[in-house]
Amino acid sequence: MMSQFLGLESHRPPNPPTADNLNQQPAILSHDLRPLRRRRPATELPSPFIVPGDRPCPENKTMIQGFEWYIPADFAHWRRLTKIVPSLAALGVTSMWIPPACKASWLTGNGYDIYDLFDLGEFDQKGGRPTKWGTKEELQHLCQTAGANGISILFDTVLNHKAAADFSEPARALRVDPKDRRKLLFDKSEEIQAWTGWSFPGRGTAYSPMKWSKEHFTGIDYDDRSKQKGVWRFEGKQWAADVDEELGNYDYLMFADIDHNHPDVRRDVFYWTSWLSRQVKLGGLRVDAIKHYSFEFLRDLVAHVHTHVDPNWFIVGEYWRQDSEFLARYLEFMGHRISLFDVQLVSNFSRISLQEHKGDLRTIFDDALVVWKPDNAVTFVVNHDTQAGQSLETPVAPFFIPMAYALILLRVNAGLPCVFYSDLFGSTGQNPRPDRSNFIPPTSGGAILPKMMLARQLWAYGTQVDYFADDPQSVGFARFGHPSRSGGDGLAVVMTNAWEFKSKRMCVGRRHAGEVWTDLLKWCPGRVRIDAEGWGEFSAAPRSVSVWVNERAQGRDMVDTFVL
Repeated sequence: MMSQFLGLESHRPPNPPTADNLNQQPAILSHDLRPLRRRRPATELPSPFIVPGDRPCPENKTMIQGFEWYIPADFAHWRRLTKIVPSLAALGVTSMWIPPACKASWLTGNGYDIYDLFDLGEFDQKGGRPTKWGTKEELQHLCQTAGANGISILFDTVLNHKAAADFSEPARALRVDPKDRRKLLFDKSEEIQAWTGWSFPGRGTAYSPMKWSKEHFTGIDYDDRSKQKGVWRFEGKQWAADVDEELGNYDYLMFADIDHNHPDVRRDVFYWTSWLSRQVKLGGLRVDAIKHYSFEFLRDLVAHVHTHVDPNWFIVGEYWRQDSEFLARYLEFMGHRISLFDVQLVSNFSRISLQEHKGDLRTIFDDALVVWKPDNAVTFVVNHDTQAGQSLETPVAPFFIPMAYALILLRVNAGLPCVFYSDLFGSTGQNPRPDRSNFIPPTSGGAILPKMMLARQLWAYGTQVDYFADDPQSVGFARFGHPSRSGGDGLAVVMTNAWEFKSKRMCVGRRHAGEVWTDLLKWCPGRVRIDAEGWGEFSAAPRSVSVWVNERAQGRDMVDTFVL
């Protein structure tokens, strides 16, 4: 089991599912498989976190997820993103995660139903030439424009499976228990008709001569002979051992499951990363579903990228598991060459926000990945998988979303924050109408999040002191500023989930003595004069967050008048 593989304690849950009790057994989730030896509380975050004024202070980086699940299939998204690149750069965005740009099972697919790695919207396949997002030329123009504006592009990479095969093949396969893939439902293999043939008739042998067949896969979820759905493992194949333990062995996820141990597969995928770097100007990869395939394969692939493609590429993996100790060990196994999304933190956001005023804000960072590995965590509030209607839906109460963004955007040593496309630009929703009558507007009407992003770019620097201990309904922190950034101006943040005003007496540093600070978000009235020792009394309005900044701070006029 992978917990043992990473040197962690593990246990098998009692009464594993069998063919007889299949319908009575609940699904086994990753976080149920190993009792946590230790959960790191938020109190382990350093406070104060000292940033000396005479030390270099690099500019804050900010990622944006440049799409949501419900983007219309108008083949215009690359053009849409290109148009907003200058505005994103002005907000301090330094990297953009774009959706899977390879040809999907149909031209309206989002790309996670991947058909052809080597078709970026260039060949007439699966319904047309472009992908849902646009053509290859438009993608190249987006990447060039982004690079010219200081924004690196992260390419969403789907390597776990392939979809929409061109032909089916007869195969011998063993049917396994969907809730425990280690168990066979029948003792003998059976003859099935599997969709495992990819000949790429629209592309031919351009870029890669490889044609895929059943030998390149470990399993399938549909038998075209019996017209039945299920999970089959091909005879002579084994699931990868170094994958997540959920469902016994979570190598198989969907469609035709790629065998990453096959030499043809390794050769083609490794070559593809080098080819990709020559086709489009990239700054790295977002790697999808990494819990579902060989950890060692991914480590080898990352080493290949660093050695043969670009050692500066930033790589972030999607490993959905609420077990930050496990993810920390995974990062160590990867030699800290990749980052991971902070799943526990977004779960904390959801849980505490849905508890309304009973949620304990002091525990918001408990066991978050940023407590374990702050330099390798990517933090977020919402993404395409957690938004409404998706498989990993993790609702965060609307009133809490600005608080969550303040926590990931304005703090030090808290990972790389990722802003969600819909929180800036709104969402068409699950069932978009031509008149846009069900359009979901951006967070707080679109006025608050840009100001926080600008505050991160300008003033979220220097020493940080936390004020998390005294009140479960109100927390705060102060940033002293750094002499090399915006004249040394800093900020102070207070938030509350209570139905009343809350205040915090906080220190922002002696060099700010005599300054008058106001709430950048204009949700909390009043002015705060900093005393001779650098202290002030900062407030937050009911169920909201306030970001206090010197009313004469460098760049303040621009932020106050900014319109996205």
